[in-house]
Formats: sequence, structure tokens, C-alpha cells
Amino acid sequence: MTALLARWSHGDAAAREQLLGLVYDELRVLAGSYMRRERDDHTLQPTALVHEAFLRLSQGAAVSWNDRAHFFRVAAQAMRRVLIDHARKVRSDKRGQGMKNQLLEGQIAIAGLDVDLLALDQALQRLAKLDARLLQVVELRFFGGLKIEEIAELLDVSARTVKRDWRSARAWLLAELAPVDDSVERDGGDGGR
Repeated sequence: MTALLARWSHGDAAAREQLLGLVYDELRVLAGSYMRRERDDHTLQPTALVHEAFLRLSQGAAVSWNDRAHFFRVAAQAMRRVLIDHARKVRSDKRGQGMKNQLLEGQIAIAGLDVDLLALDQALQRLAKLDARLLQVVELRFFGGLKIEEIAELLDVSARTVKRDWRSARAWLLAELAPVDDSVERDGGDGGR
């Protein structure tokens, strides 16, 4: 795989096609993981997600692929971008039809909360500024569906570190995405006493 990535980096289209054949099933598993978190009536299917993400990888700026881990990190990011763009388009289309305050396609469930995918993307952008590795763990675990041990290998850290990062990132995201309870006063809830 590393040799194919190197050849693709140097513009070899045949290597890109060979690589797709080699990683297609793994990318489909990643896409299936993404889609399981989406609403049941989502119009984008895992196969379409894989194809769109791979198309974006193929048509984007030339990437100097380092290794398998680098490829799968970038592929997970590409799938996330496809889903974000799809959610934006659906939201835009629905606004154009005068629909408002509905559960829009692009909602996902996180720890029992319905979370807007666009809000999640914004939170992930903020997380990237705080800690890039936490973002990588979220992308690989949540969006990529990888196991702790697989992420540890890809990021070249211990499984214990990945577990700690995953807990930290989840807690941070839940705090960022939790609905605000307007009934509690911002001054600590004591009514200003």
C-alpha cells in the first residue's frame, strides 16, 4: 500500500486505481460507520460517501502520502467534509422551500443528544485549535469507526493515551454541543442573590 501511495503521489493514475481496489472495503466500513450515526432517512448511502470522498482525494491538490495511517486520516477527513457539505446543501434546499425548525438531514446522535452536523463541525474546528491529536482521535474513532488499538497504531501512541484522549474529547464535545438550559440563570442559578 505504501508503494502505491508513493506512486499516486507522483501522479500515477493506475496506482490510484489499484489503491482504491485495495482499500475499498475498508473505506466502505468507515463510511458505514459514519452513516450509522446519521438519521435513518439520510439520502446519502455509504457507497456514495466512499466514491465522493475518493473522488475528492483524487481531484484535490497533490498529496505526498506518508503511509497507510496518513491515507486513512485524510480519507476520514474527506468523508467528514462530504457529510458536512451534504448537510449544508440539504439545509439550504429546505430553507429555500420555506421549511424551518425541523430536524434536518445532517443531524446525528451523540450520547443521546440530537446534534446538528454543522454544529459538530464547528465544534471540531474549535477542538482542532485546542488539541490537534484530540481531533484526530475523534475523526478516527467517531467518524472512522476504528478501535482504540487501531488508532494507537495509526497515531503511534499507546492505547492508554488514545483512551484518555477519547474521554477528554467526548467530554469536551458534549459540553460544547449540549443544549443551553435557558431556565437556569447565567449568574449561577441563584437568582442574583
